[in-house]
Amino acid sequence: MDWLDALILGIVQGLAEYLPISSSGHLEICREILGLKLAGAEALEFDAALHVATVLSTLVVLWREFVPLCTSFFTMRRDERTVYVWKILLSCVPVAIIGLAFKPVVESFFGSGLTIVGTCLIITAGLLAFASYRRRAGDVDTAPKDPDDPEGYRSITWFTALAMGVAQAIAILPGLSRSGTTIATGLTLGGRPAQVAKFSFFMVVIPILGEAILSIMDMAEGTSAMATGVGIVPLAIGFVAAFLVGCAACRWMIDIVKRGKLQWFAVYCVVVGLICLIW
Repeated sequence: MDWLDALILGIVQGLAEYLPISSSGHLEICREILGLKLAGAEALEFDAALHVATVLSTLVVLWREFVPLCTSFFTMRRDERTVYVWKILLSCVPVAIIGLAFKPVVESFFGSGLTIVGTCLIITAGLLAFASYRRRAGDVDTAPKDPDDPEGYRSITWFTALAMGVAQAIAILPGLSRSGTTIATGLTLGGRPAQVAKFSFFMVVIPILGEAILSIMDMAEGTSAMATGVGIVPLAIGFVAAFLVGCAACRWMIDIVKRGKLQWFAVYCVVVGLICLIW
């Protein structure tokens, strides 16, 4: 992989992580178009590094919401922010189980062609279409805001947090959009669009940073597939590109969810999914 390939993949990751179109699926598509042949472990580790970049962009864009959450949690305050963080931790349990217990199985789906990607993109389209219909059928934004909860933390219930966590674990498949699946799940369960979008972005922080720590440990031990298959310079270029583009795309996605424009991404996912299957 050269620097230009890494730059393209970084830009694609920065956009697709926040748009409900599957970043991992689009990275697979780009690798196929560019003719990059990475083993499953190399592809998964490189994708994880780009995901770290977009997680950092999430923290930069939403720092005004993120810092008070950390302050309340680590000072053990008994307020809505602390409860909200516990809900985020609950949502991370399903993906942690999948990642720790079935990592070899997950790796086998990466770098294996576009059939899985195309199928999962079409499933993503169905989820987005259903969520868009559900939102129009009962517009939760018309409900009065709770004066005791101006930030809307209570709008994410414990059940919604767990359900979105299960959706995130399933969306580990390339082509099944993580943000699209989790946001669709949250909207279907009656969450406020803006709060569902923010919770979706926050809930990925811990799993991705955990994966990053494991990758760094593997690199230090010389057992990382990415260290030998990708290279430091392309990795750095892809990382920076994903971070910068992610900073712009994060806020954009929140506005899109507020306006209820998910159906257009459903159309896009169907078209791209069919192209993948034909390819």
